[in-house]
Amino acid sequence: MHNFDIKKKTIEIAGRTLTMETGRMAKQANGAVFITYGETSVLVTATADSEPKEGTDFFPLTVDFIEKMYASGKIPGGFFKREARPTTQATLNARLIDRPIRPLFPKGFRNAVHVVVTVLSYDGENDPGMLGILGASAALSISDIPFKGPCASVKVGVVNDEIVINPTVQQFEESVLDLDVAGTKSAVVMIEAGAKEVSEEMMMNSIYTGHEVIKELVAFQEEFVNVAGKEKIEVILDVSPKEIIQKIEKNFGKAIDKAAHVHGKLERYEAVDALKKEMMEKYAEELGEKFEEQERYFKSAFEEVFTKFVRHAILFNNHRADGRGMDDIRDITCEIDILPRVHGSALFTRGETQSLGTVTLGTGRDEQIIDGLEEEYKKPYFLHYNFPPFSVGEAGFMRGPGRRELGHGALAERSLVPMMPSKDDFPYTIRIVSEILESNGSSSMATVCSGTLALMAAGVPLKKPVAGIANGLIMEGDKYVVLTDIMGLEDHLGDMDFKVTGTKDGITAMQMDIKIEGITKEIMGIALEKAKVARFYILDKIIETIPEPRSELAETAPRIESFKIDPDKIGAVIGSGGKMIKQIIETSGAEINIEDDGTISISSPNKDSIEKATKIVNDIVAEPEMNGVYDGVVSRTETYGAFVKFMSETKEGLVHISQLHSARIGAVEDMVKLGDKVKVKYIGLDRGKYKLTMKGVEGNPEPKKVAEYIKREDKPRDNIRGYNRDRNRSRDNRNRNYQDRDNRRRY
Repeated sequence: MHNFDIKKKTIEIAGRTLTMETGRMAKQANGAVFITYGETSVLVTATADSEPKEGTDFFPLTVDFIEKMYASGKIPGGFFKREARPTTQATLNARLIDRPIRPLFPKGFRNAVHVVVTVLSYDGENDPGMLGILGASAALSISDIPFKGPCASVKVGVVNDEIVINPTVQQFEESVLDLDVAGTKSAVVMIEAGAKEVSEEMMMNSIYTGHEVIKELVAFQEEFVNVAGKEKIEVILDVSPKEIIQKIEKNFGKAIDKAAHVHGKLERYEAVDALKKEMMEKYAEELGEKFEEQERYFKSAFEEVFTKFVRHAILFNNHRADGRGMDDIRDITCEIDILPRVHGSALFTRGETQSLGTVTLGTGRDEQIIDGLEEEYKKPYFLHYNFPPFSVGEAGFMRGPGRRELGHGALAERSLVPMMPSKDDFPYTIRIVSEILESNGSSSMATVCSGTLALMAAGVPLKKPVAGIANGLIMEGDKYVVLTDIMGLEDHLGDMDFKVTGTKDGITAMQMDIKIEGITKEIMGIALEKAKVARFYILDKIIETIPEPRSELAETAPRIESFKIDPDKIGAVIGSGGKMIKQIIETSGAEINIEDDGTISISSPNKDSIEKATKIVNDIVAEPEMNGVYDGVVSRTETYGAFVKFMSETKEGLVHISQLHSARIGAVEDMVKLGDKVKVKYIGLDRGKYKLTMKGVEGNPEPKKVAEYIKREDKPRDNIRGYNRDRNRSRDNRNRNYQDRDNRRRY
C-alpha cells in the first residue's frame, strides 16, 4: 500500500466546506491540488518546461479546462461515446482561468507552462470554473514554478438587492447579476459579468464584497503553501540588456516618437516598420557577426522604446497617438439595411473598427442544443463573432472559431441577452452574426452596437438598445490616466482593457483584464463613470439611426404564431406515430413545433397557412359544444349508422341510423355514402365516444328512400285476433313436444 504524504486543509466559504489537498494525485506534476466544494471536485495540475522555449518573444502559457461527462453522471453522445473537443463553456472557462494568472508570472519568463483543470465531479450547484482559478493558483503556488500569487476567484450574485457570494443555480435564476471576480490580497485583477441593468454603484459594491472573500481564500492558500510548497527554481528571464535599450533610445528615440504619433493605423505601422528595418540594418553593419547573437534583443529593445514613448506621451503630455483627447470617442457611423435579403442588417463603424451585424430569424427547430455537464437545454438566441485576417490587413488561414472568437462572441451575447424579448412575446429563434471587417480596438463592443442596430432593423422587439465601450489605463507608480475608447495600440501597450455594455438604465455586461498586479477601487470607479458617459453618447447615435424596433418583420422572414395548449392534449395533436401532425403539415403547408409544456409554434411565409394550421390544432384540442352544429365528412358506414369526422376532421362521432333523419331510414346508404359532406349536431358522449345527430339540421341531403311500414291501428281487428290465436296454438304445440321428450328420457 502506498504511503501517501497527503497535505489537506479546509475552509468555510458561503456556508459550504471547501477542501484542498495535495500529495495523493498526479504527483509527477510540478504542482497538483484536488479541490472539493460541496460535491463539485476538480483536479488541477501545473507543469513547466525546464528550459526556455527558443525563438519566442512571449510567455507560452496554456490553460486547458477538461469536462469529464461522468462528473455529472452522463455518457457522451456521438459514435465514439467519449469526450472530444472542448465545449464552448469549457473554452470560456479556460480563458477565465488564464486571464488572472498570466499577469502574475515574471516578465521575460519563457518556459512553457501548462495548467490543466479536470472536472471530476459536478453537483450542478457549485461552479467548477471558479474552482479552476483557485486550483490553478494553488497548484502554481505550491510548485517550483515562479509565480507571484496566490490569487483566487468567487462568483457574486444579487438576489432581492442582497449581495450573495457563490450563489446556487436556483439563486442565480433570481439574481440580476452573474459576476466572476478574481484578485490577489491587494487588488482585483479580473472581472467577467453579465447583468440585468445593474447600476455602477451596485456593480462596485458587488466586486469589492467579492474581493473581501478573495482575501480569505488567498490567506488560506498561503497557509497551504507553508505546509506543502516547494522552493521556486531560478530561471533566466529573457529581457533586453539595458545598454541596448539606451543605445536605441539615443540614436532613434526622436524618430520612434514621431512614427508612434502618425495618424492612421496602417500608416503608423508602415512608419514604425520602416524605422525598425533601418535600425536593424544599422546595427547589423556595425556589429557584424555579434549582431546575429543579439538580434532578438535589438528587436525587443525597439518595442520597449516604442512602448515607452507612447505611454509617456499619454501619461505626461496628455497626447494620444491619434491626436484625440483622453475622453474623446472616435467618429461613429451607424447604418442599417445594408443587405437586401437578410432579415436584419447593420454596419457599425467606430474609427478603424467596423462590424457588420446580421440577424436571422428561425423557428423552434433552429434552436441551439447545449450538451455539457449540466442538463441538456436549448438556446433560442445566440451570437457568433468572426474575425478574419483581412480585418487587420493580414494574409492568413480561415479556420473555425478559436478561443478569441468564442470569448468575444460570448461577451457580446451576454450583453444583449437581458434586453431580448421573451419566447412568449416573440417565438422566434434568433441568430446574430458579427463579421469584423476592420479592427483597431474593441471589436467586441462594436459587435454589441451592430447587433443592437440589426435586431431593431429586423423588427425584433428589443426592450431597449444596448451599446458598449472599451476603456484603458496607463499607469506608472502612483500616476495613471484612464482612457476612453482605446484603439488597438493602446490596448496592446496599456495596462488595462475595461469593457462595459448596457442601456441608459444600467449595465448588462462587464469585462476587465489587466497586465499589472491589480488596480485600485478609485481607478475602477473612474473607469466605470467614463464608460457610462461614453455609452450614453453611443446610444444617442444608435437612436438617431433607428429610434425603436420596426413593427413589421422583413418580407423574407418566416411568420410564426405561438400559443399554448393543455400538455395532456399534445398526444392528440401528434397522433399515433406522428400521423396527425404530418397530416396538418401536409394540409396547411406550415411548420409546427411542439414543446413539452404545451407551447405550439406554427411558422410559414404564408399567413393563410398559419391560420389553417392554427384552426386544425385548435379543433383537435377543443371539445365540441352541446348542440353545436359542425361541418363533417362521412368517414365510414355501418348497418347501424354512419361515422362522421367533424371539427376540421379531427374528431369522429357516430350518427346512429335512427339519427340520420326524422323519417325512418331502412339502410344507411339510403341517406349518405362514404365521403359525403354533411352537417352534424353534437348531442353528448356514449361510453367516451361522440354522439351526433343529423335530425333537424339544415343543409343535409334528403333520403333516397323511406322505409315502408303499417301502423298497428290501421290493421283489421280480425286479422289481429287470428294472429294471436295462431301464436298461442304454436306455443301449446312446443310445450307438448317438450313434455313428450322428457317422458322418453324418463323411460
